[in-house]
Amino acid sequence: MGEMLAIVLLFFNLVLLPDPSFPHPLCTDSREPLSLNTTLKFCPYKGSTCCNSTEDTQLQKQFQAMNISDPGCSSHIKSILCARCDPFSAELFTINSVQRPVPVLCNSTVSGNSSQSGQAVNNFCSQVWDACETVSVSNSPFAPSLKGQAGLPVNSSVTKLTDLWQSKTDFCSAFGGASTDGSVCFDGEPVTLNNTVSSSPPHGLCLEKIGNGSYLNMVAHPDGSNRAFFSSQPGKIWLATIPEEGSGGTMEIDESSPFIDLTDEVYFSSAFGMMGMAFHPNFAQNGRFFASFNCDKVRWPGCVGRCSCNSDVNCDPSKLTPDNGAQPCQYHSVIAEYTANSSTVEASLATSAKPLEVSRIFTMGLPFTSQHGGQILFGPTDGYLYLMMGDGGGPGNAGDPYNFSQNKKSLLGKIMRLDVDNIPSAEEINNLGLWGNYSIPKDNPSSEDSDLLPEIWALGLRNPWRCSFDSERPSYFMCADVGEDLYEEVDIITKGGNYGWRVYEGPYLYDPPSSPGGNTSLNSIDPIFPVMGYNHSEVNKNEGSASITGGYFYRSKTDPCMYGRYLYADLYAGALWAAAETPENSGNFTKSKIPFTCAKDSPIQCISVPGSALPALGYIFSFGEDNHKDIFILASSGVYRVVRPSRCNYACSKEENVTVIPSPSPTMSPPSHAGQLHCPYSRILVLLSSLLLLLMGVI
Repeated sequence: MGEMLAIVLLFFNLVLLPDPSFPHPLCTDSREPLSLNTTLKFCPYKGSTCCNSTEDTQLQKQFQAMNISDPGCSSHIKSILCARCDPFSAELFTINSVQRPVPVLCNSTVSGNSSQSGQAVNNFCSQVWDACETVSVSNSPFAPSLKGQAGLPVNSSVTKLTDLWQSKTDFCSAFGGASTDGSVCFDGEPVTLNNTVSSSPPHGLCLEKIGNGSYLNMVAHPDGSNRAFFSSQPGKIWLATIPEEGSGGTMEIDESSPFIDLTDEVYFSSAFGMMGMAFHPNFAQNGRFFASFNCDKVRWPGCVGRCSCNSDVNCDPSKLTPDNGAQPCQYHSVIAEYTANSSTVEASLATSAKPLEVSRIFTMGLPFTSQHGGQILFGPTDGYLYLMMGDGGGPGNAGDPYNFSQNKKSLLGKIMRLDVDNIPSAEEINNLGLWGNYSIPKDNPSSEDSDLLPEIWALGLRNPWRCSFDSERPSYFMCADVGEDLYEEVDIITKGGNYGWRVYEGPYLYDPPSSPGGNTSLNSIDPIFPVMGYNHSEVNKNEGSASITGGYFYRSKTDPCMYGRYLYADLYAGALWAAAETPENSGNFTKSKIPFTCAKDSPIQCISVPGSALPALGYIFSFGEDNHKDIFILASSGVYRVVRPSRCNYACSKEENVTVIPSPSPTMSPPSHAGQLHCPYSRILVLLSSLLLLLMGVI
């Protein structure tokens, strides 16, 4: 018996105890919490909560059926049941992707809730044991944990804790959670967070230039090596070796020998091209990889598919003519699968692949010639393929005139989630009305909202341009969404989330100039507002344009003062921002425009804006992250890596083994703004230095 119990306790310790990292407020079904104006009748939650009135009533009935006679025990178990309504219920009830019937009970002399970190509190798990140890409870939430395990008999639905657990220590080893920085546990009250404001922003971002090429995408090689794939908008993918930071080396990349060349299939112009690439999580073994690109059906016979303007979405393609800025389904968004496997070389060692499609995953005709996103990436925990799709644009790119983003029967203005590992038959694909060779994950939002097309994971986006999953907290799925006239935004994407466009542009109500496709009423949606962003007035005084480029949470050890901050940029202005959560893990971000400069010992000399140490990056197309978690900026003038701040003489008290680099020349003034390009002279310099002027319209 003792050995079996030890095994059971080890199971609970390994599987059920909380992970020290945790997400922003999130419900157990991966949705954002609701916002209620009144307190629930049974559970004491108001404002942000994961329960509606129906779920609150269900919890009340469950509690009443337990028939608990002792008031002390009754109070504790009610609070435990109601923890389902806590806005942090995903963290409390889901441990290592395992749903548990009871939240993590605080089991320490120090609370796991960040708001009380470092303060002595009552041990709630111990309180529950003391109050309920000998109290009979019908269908106890603690009973299922040992059914069929350890040989302990559970012959009745009415049990006491002592029927199931030998001691308080055993009980709290299973249901308790030790306090760790960044974890949450349940102490009988709604979870609250530390309100301590984060440290001041980093003094600056130090960059080194390691490549001269201009790329749109970077993906670390799935084998964990120091290699990465880079792709260009015209349609080529290269495999490059990344030098160690501070080694003085440059990217090893042979532009004349691409990994794969898809330029015959890809239609390239200012707004079209290869928009994304993704490598299967098991690429090193199966060799599967995917390219997302645009094609022209006039130029390539393989460019065939349904038009996104159709009767399903009350759109008549015959009314979309070149006269009003449309090219009804001449151009398509495509995801195609390729392979690096061959009879002679295993995938992890492959340095090239043939441009022969293995499978057409997705094809959709586009109504207009802009705002079609196109990034693809695999979810780090679910293994599904996510596709970011813009609203399709409109005459003059104005206002999603057909309201595709809010139309649940349209895939435009959406983030999609597809299963590319389980492909149905051609007959099933046709019967289901799918847009290619994929299946639908069973837990997609359509399982709960039948009005949604089954591919949709989130809706209400204008043009998502560069999304990423936080490598330490995968529930933080961050997407930058390009604005219309006023605001550029970053959103935390959640299951079934509606991000407001075109009812809202960021946090502002939007008044569309035309509405041939109808409008969505303000009261008919529950929008999720951006967690950070910027007004166009912050960047476009000299540039005339603004377009956000999403980035990554910085998780490298290279710059410890940037650690944990989300880094993003503006395409045209060359400005960089870093945003910190205040309080941590709350979803509330404080952004700061970050000064940046180039290291004097950069392997490739950076071109500077005249009169300052500011490097002239040109257009910031995208960000990348390698297997060391170092962050890269992909710009029209080259590839830049974030390096140790001391290499640019930026002070960072957390940096170890600092080597002082000679100060910049007295004739070069330190950067005073986060990369704003100074017009008109510097603007002209950047335009002359960039060989990709056509890419101005990339978004």
